[in-house]
Amino acid sequence: MRFLYIDIDTLRADHLGCYGYHRNTSPNIDAIATEAVRFDNVYASDVPCLPSRTALATGMFGIRNGVINHGGAAADLRTEGSTREFIGSVAANAWASKFYWAGWHTASISSFPFRHSATWWNHGVMEAMNLMRGLGGERADEVLPGALAWLDRRGVSDNWFLHLHLWDPHTPYNTPADYGNPFESDPIPAWHTEQVRQANWDLAGPHSAQEPWGFTPDEWGPPPERQPWNADSAEAVKGIFDGYDVGIRYADDAVGTVMNKLDELGVLDDTAVLVSSDHGEAFGELGVYADHQGADEATCHIPSILRWPGLEPRVADGFHYHLDIAATVLDLAGIEVPHPWWSGESAKPALLAGAQSGRHALFLSQGAWSCQRGVRWGDHLYLRTLHDGYHPHWNVEMLFDVANDPHETTDLAATTPALVTEAAAMLDEWTVEQLEISLGDLGDPMDIVLAEGGPYHVRRHLPAYLERLRDTGRGHWADVLSERFPQDAGAT
Repeated sequence: MRFLYIDIDTLRADHLGCYGYHRNTSPNIDAIATEAVRFDNVYASDVPCLPSRTALATGMFGIRNGVINHGGAAADLRTEGSTREFIGSVAANAWASKFYWAGWHTASISSFPFRHSATWWNHGVMEAMNLMRGLGGERADEVLPGALAWLDRRGVSDNWFLHLHLWDPHTPYNTPADYGNPFESDPIPAWHTEQVRQANWDLAGPHSAQEPWGFTPDEWGPPPERQPWNADSAEAVKGIFDGYDVGIRYADDAVGTVMNKLDELGVLDDTAVLVSSDHGEAFGELGVYADHQGADEATCHIPSILRWPGLEPRVADGFHYHLDIAATVLDLAGIEVPHPWWSGESAKPALLAGAQSGRHALFLSQGAWSCQRGVRWGDHLYLRTLHDGYHPHWNVEMLFDVANDPHETTDLAATTPALVTEAAAMLDEWTVEQLEISLGDLGDPMDIVLAEGGPYHVRRHLPAYLERLRDTGRGHWADVLSERFPQDAGAT
């Protein structure tokens, strides 16, 4: 048995053909999906990159392992303290470690652990390969040679676990220019109308319509060719969509190359393949463009396509966390899921029985761009905002009917108080339960982020951003932010 985890960074489910997208972004992934279980409602419990992969590696929600931010104390894994054994429980029970203990050869091709100082991703990994000298963002063509060489060396052997990380859809959108634009003649998704663009144009916040490159259009230098300076026209919005979708297609080409290599080696039929992601990307949802800043539908809803030898293809539409998929993979491989250490629950019994499974509700968290927690249940998504990440139009409580309004255009919180009360109670109960079984005794990591001055990516940006808002005719939002964050408005 062999297991290949293709981890495509920042990949939205609804931008893949197999999930109904109108553009041909993913022919190779779509082909895998025809032979796979397509999970339609998988959500990353914690976003963005570091919290998501930490939850996946440890099998624990961020509120338990302590990692919900990209900097500060809540970006470090909590220690076990006096109960730690010679081999700590986190390392012993990590996803790759479970394969390692079972006698599998484990490997990861990713710059993520170095980029985020997340050494725990490599717990149980026998071969950890960072094929670049930078801090992530390498293109598929820069990663593929190493991946193919590894498969040439180990692919025909039995019992291996390979994590292959592709960055291509992640902002900045920098697919090589000579790749062209396969979607030049394709319209953008119909939901993003000119009316949506105009409504978003007046909003504020990092990666808003006037600043899709950060807090200023050139915060990280001039945007790459495939990433417009702002969303000041329908053509510019199309450029943002195209840049992202071309990145998906470029990663999909790499997926096809890897699958062809498995076929060439004669092991394709005996190799399980999971295609998934760490988080999604917003394209106007909640006023955010080309980034991942909330605990919302656009950011947390991810694809999960599991092709497992002997498992009948089907659609699984129940609610699952991404760490449920990890538990399912272990279970299908005949490896014990480390309960109660893990929060993930296996869907194997339902899959083997041809039945549906899933959770009543999912609890979502964002702590790097904003401080936000959500509840996804039924048709709805409830969001509680503790720090808006300088998006002044975000309310403390928001509610969306994402079954009918997946792009979060209409906040129903004011008109459906009973649903807000129901979701708030569920979130409060879940929070208490998780804190009782969290690592260490440091309390809620969200409180730590707030005490440190808020999410890592927005710290110290407000004074300059207030000036930009006033210079661009959005002084009313500057006034709101100054009132909400007086301690930040005068920071140096």
